[in-house]
Amino acid sequence: MKKLALAAALAAAFTGSAFAQSSVTLYGRINTSAEVQKVGSQDEKYVLQNNASRWGLRGSEDLGGGLNAFFGLESGFSSDTGAGAGGFSRDAYVGLKSASLGQVRMGRFFSAIYYATADYISNHNHDTGTSSDVLYAYRIDLTNAVQYSTPSFGGFVGTATVAAGEGTTDKTYELVGNYSAGPLHVGGGYSETERRLTQAKDKSFSVSGFYSFGAFSIGALYERDDFETLAAGGQQLGSRDYGRIAGIYTLGAAEFHLNYGQAKAWDGLPNSGAKQYTAGINYNLSKRTKVYGFFTKIDDGAAGFYGGDFRSLAALGIRHNF
Repeated sequence: MKKLALAAALAAAFTGSAFAQSSVTLYGRINTSAEVQKVGSQDEKYVLQNNASRWGLRGSEDLGGGLNAFFGLESGFSSDTGAGAGGFSRDAYVGLKSASLGQVRMGRFFSAIYYATADYISNHNHDTGTSSDVLYAYRIDLTNAVQYSTPSFGGFVGTATVAAGEGTTDKTYELVGNYSAGPLHVGGGYSETERRLTQAKDKSFSVSGFYSFGAFSIGALYERDDFETLAAGGQQLGSRDYGRIAGIYTLGAAEFHLNYGQAKAWDGLPNSGAKQYTAGINYNLSKRTKVYGFFTKIDDGAAGFYGGDFRSLAALGIRHNF
């Protein structure tokens, strides 16, 4: 009994020491909307829509000397049915960071280009669900990836990412820059993806700006793509230009959003241009909970590259962060 008591005391001491130096946070978001949707010429349908609900774990440990270890694990689930995605389908990474040296992380995570550009502009429902940006061409999740981010230099942070593919998936390389100072954010980057099966190279350049003044916020995104990937007819997609603008007006707990995007046709695929319109209202019940409504419409070209015409005629939702 004395040996057991001593072992328990030592275990408690070591466990207490470990928890004093590290922390783990459970977090997530449940985002569900009731919508009236219309796809092309089909009849309207009533849908309970999941909007990228997820849960995850984040943790860090102070290693001393300004160095920290950190990790992230995140999985999606369907808030309308309760079904899980299985595994950590969104994030699974570990890394080291220092205020003076920057940070390195390895694993699976979302693209730094996406966070530098599209994430700032399609923000009425956090770029999720039926009103998400369907015209944005760049892939947003990277696997088997290594990423380095510099320290902040007066608000500027540079990021380089390599996703090698391990011979089983596409290879991707990214260079990204972000500048944030008070109400201003400017971000942009270049990416190149080599498709494993076809050896086709797809290149993207994008830049965005976002500025807040008083009750107003405005933002804009531009993307230039040059894809060797083949369209359904066997021809190379070629190049295209894409732009999006967004505006927000805040009145107390309410936010009024307008968002418009237009993609030109791909050089190798006639009639593949499209437009997307969204108007939304968010009302913040607290820092973690909001109710919202929106209307969104996609006018797709005759080629149907973005899945055809679509309308969410009415959407009412609740989003809760924990």
